[in-house]
Parts: sequence; structure tokens; C-alpha cells
Amino acid sequence: MESIKVTILGKQYPLKVPQDEVENMQQIAHFVDEKFRLYRRELSNQPETTIMVLAALSVAEELFELRRKLNQSQEDGERLMESVNFSLEKLLEEIQ
Repeated sequence: MESIKVTILGKQYPLKVPQDEVENMQQIAHFVDEKFRLYRRELSNQPETTIMVLAALSVAEELFELRRKLNQSQEDGERLMESVNFSLEKLLEEIQ
């Protein structure tokens, strides 16, 4: 494990991450920081906790949408494979 510090909304947070995940975690922290900053600019009259909750909900919404699209793609791929297998089976039956 490697000790790193990430900065979100000007505050440093110490983290321990696997050595091969350091760059990935820094990118994630940068993404979160940018999202929080965007919400802080847009909602400057709101408390920081409200901004963080709304930004976290936005990130979660993105995640759920990507998961939904991935699941749909997997289901589409499975249906395609079933169709191809069915067509191949029919072709083999015709050849025999």
C-alpha cells in the first residue's frame, strides 16, 4: 500500500491505496473535486455539505446510467449470440 494525499475543495485527505492504483485514485479524486467545485460555483449560497451531497448524487446518477447502459449492452450481446447460435444450428442441420 502506498500513502497518498488527495485534495478536494481545498482540503487534503490522506489515503492508502495499492501501488498500482495510485494514478487511478488521483484521477478519481480530481474528478470528484471538479464536480464539487462545479456545484459550489452554481450553488454558492448553499452550505458545503449540501453541495457535496448534490454532487455525490450527480456522480451516483452517472454511475447508475453507465451501469444501465452496460447491462443493456450485455443483454443485447447475449441476444445476438443466441440468434447467431440458432442460425448456425439451423445451417448445420441443413448441411447434414
